[in-house]
Amino acid sequence: MRGDDEISGSLFNYIDLETRVRADHPLRVIREIANTALASLSRDFAALYSGLGRPSVPPEKLLRAMLLQAFYSVRSERQLMERIEFDLLFRWFVGIGVDDPVWDHSSFSKNRDRLLEGEIAVKFLAAVLSQPRVKRLLSSEHFSVDGTLIQAWASMNSFKPKDPDQAGPSGGGRNAPANFRGEKRSNATHRSTTDPDARLYRKGPGMEARLCFIGHGLMENRSGLLVDARLTRVSGHAERLAALDMIEPWSDRPWAITLGADRGYDAADFVEELRGLNVRPHVAQNRSGRRSAIDKRTTRHPGYAASQRIRKRIEEAFGWIKTVAGLRQTKLRGLAKVDWAFTFAAAAYDLVRAPGLIAAVP
Repeated sequence: MRGDDEISGSLFNYIDLETRVRADHPLRVIREIANTALASLSRDFAALYSGLGRPSVPPEKLLRAMLLQAFYSVRSERQLMERIEFDLLFRWFVGIGVDDPVWDHSSFSKNRDRLLEGEIAVKFLAAVLSQPRVKRLLSSEHFSVDGTLIQAWASMNSFKPKDPDQAGPSGGGRNAPANFRGEKRSNATHRSTTDPDARLYRKGPGMEARLCFIGHGLMENRSGLLVDARLTRVSGHAERLAALDMIEPWSDRPWAITLGADRGYDAADFVEELRGLNVRPHVAQNRSGRRSAIDKRTTRHPGYAASQRIRKRIEEAFGWIKTVAGLRQTKLRGLAKVDWAFTFAAAAYDLVRAPGLIAAVP
């Protein structure tokens, strides 16, 4: 049964959390935007909960707590609950009274699957971007796309042959020493026993291969906000396929839009697909021993140089998600859960930047 998102007072409580937070605190604007977005998802929350049983922790409070975890780089949900226990600012943002008990950290793991089934992260990101104060910050004509590697919560020792007959001798306990020298391993013949969705991938020539996923982001160029985010298994074509899926809903208009990207997207089939969607491919040219699919029809325009300059700002979003929000290496297992966490972190990034951008717009 879904709990009520209300703040209960106390008869002998003389602490007003609303007055304890200063008027110009950035979390005030963030909380207003987040609350409006969560209120618009009330029907979605209601569909995920049964009308029977004792009330559970309200999903609105769980999501606000997860936003704080991303904002303040709280490493675990246990530490997050400890922080909410004594921090009045955290209690005010989440919506817990001074005398109200804090729920157990296991409430997150128990409710995460429920929120995952309702695609709440994607809907929350869309609800944040659809608010008038945020929507006027967005560009509907110029975008940038890129991808970043998210290290999986699995070690290389878990990357074992799919065929049990090819597996080497086991022993030495749960953390037995392993020697991979001279052994050929690939995603076709091996799989991680810890996270089967993770794939072995190297970022570039001469770099080590790791078990990871790849996160994709679509940024509008006016304010540098992420308007779409998703996570997929790694492959040589994953970035281009995800870029087409993310830009297609924005291309349904009578005039052409632009999409900036690095040279990893310089492929003839990808460029042709973009032009078929009425999207101008402002992709960096890749001339390393090959012919670029981008010619002077695109590079001669001043907008191409502007897109190449602005597209690099998407790395700021990825840097915040991986360092501040703690997704350099995910602590979840499975493609669906990591995808949920990555999309929710993208929404948190937009909320962090929103107060400054809103204040700068007259």
